[in-house]
Formats: sequence, structure tokens, C-alpha cells
Amino acid sequence: MTSCRLCGSADLVSVVDLGSTPPCELFLTAGQLDEPEVTYPLHLRVCTNCWLAQIPSLITPEETFTEYAYFASFSASWVEHARAFVADAVERLKPSFVVEVASNDGYLLQHVVERGVRCLGIEPSANVGQAAKDKGVPTVTEFLTPETGAAVRAEHGPADLVVANNVYAHIPDLIGFTEGLRALVADDGWVSIEVQHLLTLMELNQYDTIYHEHFQYYTVASAQRALASGGLSLVDVELLPTHGGSIRLWARPEGVAGEVSDNVARVLTREKTAGLHDLSGYADFAARVARVRRDLLRFLIAVADEGGTVVGYGAPGKGNTLLNHCGIRQDLLAYTVDRNPYKHGRYTPGTRIPIVAPERIAQDRPDYVLVLPWNLREELSAQLSYIHEWGGRLVFPIPHLEVV
Repeated sequence: MTSCRLCGSADLVSVVDLGSTPPCELFLTAGQLDEPEVTYPLHLRVCTNCWLAQIPSLITPEETFTEYAYFASFSASWVEHARAFVADAVERLKPSFVVEVASNDGYLLQHVVERGVRCLGIEPSANVGQAAKDKGVPTVTEFLTPETGAAVRAEHGPADLVVANNVYAHIPDLIGFTEGLRALVADDGWVSIEVQHLLTLMELNQYDTIYHEHFQYYTVASAQRALASGGLSLVDVELLPTHGGSIRLWARPEGVAGEVSDNVARVLTREKTAGLHDLSGYADFAARVARVRRDLLRFLIAVADEGGTVVGYGAPGKGNTLLNHCGIRQDLLAYTVDRNPYKHGRYTPGTRIPIVAPERIAQDRPDYVLVLPWNLREELSAQLSYIHEWGGRLVFPIPHLEVV
């Protein structure tokens, strides 16, 4: 990476270098275990001109999202989060047409359909898009570009509300994608974007959310600049607990945005105080990441030496960053389970740990369960409470090692 993908500056400074790993969503079949895997450097840098944190675009979205392993509806708490958002947005904005970009399996738009509001999903992955169609959610299989946005607008009309959850980090052509959002939204409409907040990533050592499918990592300051690159103005921001700490950005087309909410100034002040608008806030992050790795490995090795058993729960993208960075293999983690049947019988990229159905935990009664989607702590602690029947304990690796 020689220049910032947002402002073009060459002033990029290293934040943390996680070595080289395979793409985190390319799960292996049994037939691929004797084949080589391609790995790519995973090195986060920050632009000292616009303060966008980013990694090089070494893979293309087509490689990852044409067929995708992530189905959003397998998280009950995420579906409820989407339902609450839809209820509030429909009540306040009263949209007649809603478009969601990266609409996945219809986890959000199903609630729009239930309310009788016309909607459309734009989802590049054919397999998860089909799941949305099966739920009765109108969906087109496309990547969003300025041309796609204009074509959807010409065919379906402008959207009163455009939603883009957990996708603004996934696109290397940041400016083109933002222009696509502007093409979709009505001239007096609204755009709602949810994306992980760099502030909590840094403060809580959430380095496992750095992976090749996430091309950039936002503060409100850098998101504000990114939105402006496509003709959108930030008017409000909400701090959310999802994914370990996210921001919901509310934007409107330039010219109709009006006054900016006091919330924006408050969050910008918090970011500045944390040192994320200069280099001070990034200085010791690599050392804290190394500590997470050492603590987890020390724990797993001690359990193995004592004859104990550890299995994983979940096979999320973030988990594969953690497993690869720590060099964890089957001698330390026998297997991991996942609710998504698509992943059953497959293996984690790089570390090649088998993925099986969740029922396996009750059958094997392991001593410890390493929770890889730590951001769903409350939901998964309830789901896994039964392991305490045999004295089993949960292990959370982020923001620091915790055994409960």
C-alpha cells in the first residue's frame, strides 16, 4: 500500500502487523486439506492526513462475496437488533421504499416486508441472497457501484431510506461505493450505515476484527470525510454495542442535510481525547495485541499439559484472524462448532480446525469452550450455560483473557 484509498496521501503509518493469513471466510472442504493455501499480508496502517485506518486491497470482493459463508440470521440477537431498527426507522421516517445494500439473507428486510413497506435488497452473494428470496424479500444479486445504484434507481425509483449494515468496511472502492449510495437515495432521503468503531477496536484490543475482507476501519472523523467523497453529509451518529462497539451513521444528500446533531461533536471529542486524530492513540496497540496472543497461548498450552480439553464455539471471520495470529492448531483446539450448516464438515482457513454441529459439545463435555464470536457474549453465555452441568467453563480471549 503506497497511498490512502480515501484521500490519496502517501503518509501511512503502521498500526499493527499481524503477519500473513488466508482470507478468513474461505473455509476448506476435506478435499482441499492437501492443497496449498494462498496467504496475504495483514498489516493495518493509518493515514495521517485523513485518519482512515486501512489495509491493502490484496483480495477482491468477488473472491469473497460471490458465495459467502456468513448468514446473519443465525444470530438471534442480531435479528432482534435489526427488528428494533426497522420499527424505529419506519415510525420516524415513514419511508415508502427501503433499499438495503449487502442485505445478506433478509435478516433486516424481512421486518420491512412484515410492515407492508416496499423494499429491495442488493446482495452480491447468490447463496445468501437466495435465502432472502425464500423469505419473500425481493433481492437482486449485484455489487453496489455508481452504475448499479443508478440502474436500481431508474427501475425501482429513489429510496427514502438506504441501509448499509456491516458493509462499509468491506469495499476497497470506498469512493465509488459511497457514490452508489448517493445514487440510490432520494434527494431528500436518508442513509443509515452501521460499522465497527475504531475507537472501541483500539481501546478493547479487538484486533481479531482486522481481516482481509475489512479494508478500512472508521472513526466518525474519517467516516465523515468518506461520506462527503460521494456527496453525502453526516447529520447524526449513534454509539451501539453491536460487534463489540459500532457506530450508526445517519447521512443525507448534500444540500438537504441541515444542522449536524450534537452527538457528532461529542463522539469526535471522545476520539480526539483518545488520540485517534493524531498518532498518540495508536502507539502501544501492537504491544497490547502481542499480550493477548501470549496470554491465550499460555492458557491453552497449560490446559493441554494438564490433560484438559478445549473446543471452540463459532467460526466467525474474527476467529480466524485470532487462530492464525496465535498459531492455534488441533493440538490446542480440538474443533469448533457453528450453528451454520454451511460450515459443517469444513475446516478453518490456515489453521485447518474442523467445524462441526453445536450438539457435539454436549456429547464430548469438554473442560473449556473458547468463544470466538466474543461480541455475542450475552447471547452465547445463555446458549452455553449447560456446560456448567459438568464443570465446563467459557473462555473469552478479547479484550483480555477471561475464564468464566
